[in-house]
Amino acid sequence: MKILISVIIVLTALPSFAQTESSQTSNTTQQSIIAVSYRLFSTQNIWTFIRLNTRNGRMKQVQFGMEDDRRLIANLNSEALVTSDKEVNDRFTLYPTQNIYTFILLDQFDGRAWQVQWSIDPENRGITPIE
Repeated sequence: MKILISVIIVLTALPSFAQTESSQTSNTTQQSIIAVSYRLFSTQNIWTFIRLNTRNGRMKQVQFGMEDDRRLIANLNSEALVTSDKEVNDRFTLYPTQNIYTFILLDQFDGRAWQVQWSIDPENRGITPIE
């Protein structure tokens, strides 16, 4: 009889323990997703990243290297794509394309999109609206 009672107690306790573990895991996952003002996006070039201001869409090309003349931070676009009263963390994000030098910038609030070009040559950097 004691064994039967012990088995019943264990079996009723297991589902509540599993539920508690699942809830804690879910909460931890949700807490680790933080809206931020800046994100770095890697390119297919191992030396080059794009730094995106997720609040307003401004971007810079960030290049690193062992020699001083290989390191640089250069504007891809210096104009905000929204007014300051509409800036919100994680409003903008970048998507890579099959072209090593091209990304798509997306305004996740209103759906507008831009073609983003990064390059070693300053005249080949910039963004163009996709309409």
